[in-house]
Amino acid sequence: MAKVATKMKLYKGFVAEYKKRHNPIWPELAALLKSYGISDYSIFLDDETDILFAILTADDPDKLEGLQTEEIMRKWWTYMKDLMETNDDHSPVSVPLVEMFYMP
Repeated sequence: MAKVATKMKLYKGFVAEYKKRHNPIWPELAALLKSYGISDYSIFLDDETDILFAILTADDPDKLEGLQTEEIMRKWWTYMKDLMETNDDHSPVSVPLVEMFYMP
């Protein structure tokens, strides 16, 4: 098990819509993420910068790359692309973060 943390950029003025689209998350997307060994997944917002910070636990972080080939994942990215910075394939621009401290 490993913790994975990333940051993403939300477009200004879309906080409420971003939250609405995640509440509730699509059940088929949640099931897909769990099938990839993802658990304890949270996304936090820095409301001064509109930066989203995501942290999750993954059984095998290398396996997560396979998500990009999943139809439901690509459908979710397309659904969310108008709210945040995205790549050409509509996946969020996601910058990995390096763990600097951990207190168990």
